[in-house]
Amino acid sequence: MADLDSPQSKTRDLDKLLLRAGNLVGPDFYPGAELRDDIREYVRVLVVGAGGLGCELLKDLALSGFRNLDVIDMDRIEVTNLNRQFLFRLEDVGKPKAEVAAKRVMERVSGVEIVPHFSRIEDKELDFYNDFNIIALGLDSIEARRYINGVACGFLEYDEDDTPRRETIKPMVDGGTEGFKGHARVIVPGVTPCFECTIWLFPPQVKFPLCTLAETPRNAAHCIEYAHLIKWHEVHGGKSFDPDEPEHMKWVYDEAVKRAELFGIPGVTYSLTQGVVKNIIPAIASTNAIISAACALETLKIVSGCSKTLANYLTYNGGEGLHTKVTEFERDQDCLVCGPGILIELDTSITLQKFIDMLEEHPKLLLSKASVKHGKDSLYMQAPPVLEEMHRPNLSKPLYDLMGRVQKDTVHVFGTALKNEEKQSSLTKLRVVFKGADGVTDMDTAIGA
Repeated sequence: MADLDSPQSKTRDLDKLLLRAGNLVGPDFYPGAELRDDIREYVRVLVVGAGGLGCELLKDLALSGFRNLDVIDMDRIEVTNLNRQFLFRLEDVGKPKAEVAAKRVMERVSGVEIVPHFSRIEDKELDFYNDFNIIALGLDSIEARRYINGVACGFLEYDEDDTPRRETIKPMVDGGTEGFKGHARVIVPGVTPCFECTIWLFPPQVKFPLCTLAETPRNAAHCIEYAHLIKWHEVHGGKSFDPDEPEHMKWVYDEAVKRAELFGIPGVTYSLTQGVVKNIIPAIASTNAIISAACALETLKIVSGCSKTLANYLTYNGGEGLHTKVTEFERDQDCLVCGPGILIELDTSITLQKFIDMLEEHPKLLLSKASVKHGKDSLYMQAPPVLEEMHRPNLSKPLYDLMGRVQKDTVHVFGTALKNEEKQSSLTKLRVVFKGADGVTDMDTAIGA
């Protein structure tokens, strides 16, 4: 019998994928021990989320030959997590999920290095995410997925023919579960649909009429939303509610309990309060394990080329029997997140006013009364009047300075465009390159050319 502690026996299943050729391998697949060792030595994977799915992902990736892992999560462990987040114990309650999950996996899988990050994903610099070869998502929030998707697509660059530059592609593997249902998807920005391309796949968040919350609550969720949406503002005035602040969440829970007792409604718990306020999706351990396995395998396929990757959206339903299906969705060519946008070259001296005037003359845009946004900053707003007056001083400033004197970046412009001989509202993504900035040479894409 083979020695289970020997290095060869520990990698025997992985070796079947990485040490021999096959009919389904990718064009860049070169089997051999060197490939396996390179994955261990050089590939860095970021796991976003250390909850039910994130715990499974960390474990599966560590057992799949990945040795350089990072995990980021801003939550602390709660008692309600213990039934499905198997890396945590009762004595861990109150500790950061990322730190405990990293410690437990490193204790069980020799040789793996996991760096935990106990922070919000928004608090990390963009360069942090650019250091990883692939990002694996184990999230329960649509907003968090959209943020990471935007970050990864932000690294994407296109050439003059609107073809993605391979070295700028940051692949993502996204998993999600809801009860006995789940999905696993591969996102290769510029090649496959990004999260924003298929945002319509996610149902809109349930919203309750305010009159029902204020006058005739009928269930625990109504009481929670009353405390969250109405009572908070009555008591705290202009103070913003932060769902990630434990004291804020506890206040909403206490007020919801009072509201429920007043109307004789049972079922208000702290975990339900979190679920309603943060729109947390319920999870089951077995579904997490299945989806995590699919995500870990896709991650290995992407970095090694040992097989064709998922094309590109796997759905799993184990509610009644078992049903799985793979659907190949198509990219939205006009996607404002992963699409190429319109490439424009400008002199560094061009003012914002001149830039806006040029948009009206550009043959691909014909955009009048344009508002301009760079990242999260509005450079100019046409309306309402108070915002127009606030941003008016920017019109005389060079766009190069307003964009932070970067060599190239993306801006979004919103205005009225002529489409099919009709004036329509239009939001357009532009890739702006400044001629002469940091060695940029002339291109044949000058605005208006």
